[in-house]
Amino acid sequence: MHFVYILRCADGTFYTGYARDPKARLKMHNTGAGAKYTRGRRPVKLVYSEACESLSMALKREYELKQWSRAKKRDLVRAYRRRISMSSVERPVRSPDERKSSKPTRLVVTVRPGRNGTLQNT
Repeated sequence: MHFVYILRCADGTFYTGYARDPKARLKMHNTGAGAKYTRGRRPVKLVYSEACESLSMALKREYELKQWSRAKKRDLVRAYRRRISMSSVERPVRSPDERKSSKPTRLVVTVRPGRNGTLQNT
């Protein structure tokens, strides 16, 4: 699986990239082995990640996000953070037997531009 991610740099700017493992890539950025852009803007923080089915889809989505304005990226990050915080509150309580037999679930958030440039969860 491939991921598109957004980092918030120490100077407040955003960096958008793709990786197979966003957390490992975050470590690379913070050690100075990542992109040239982030080397002088450390530390960086992972503020958004989105799973994509293929490398091609990840690269297309990365390109799309890189075209967005800073304000639009900020709104995407805020919507993602709200969705993540809500998902931790709304988890159903399962019995120990259900926990053993069920597969772990992944949260995949898809946010698309809506009318008037606003973002909407799909």
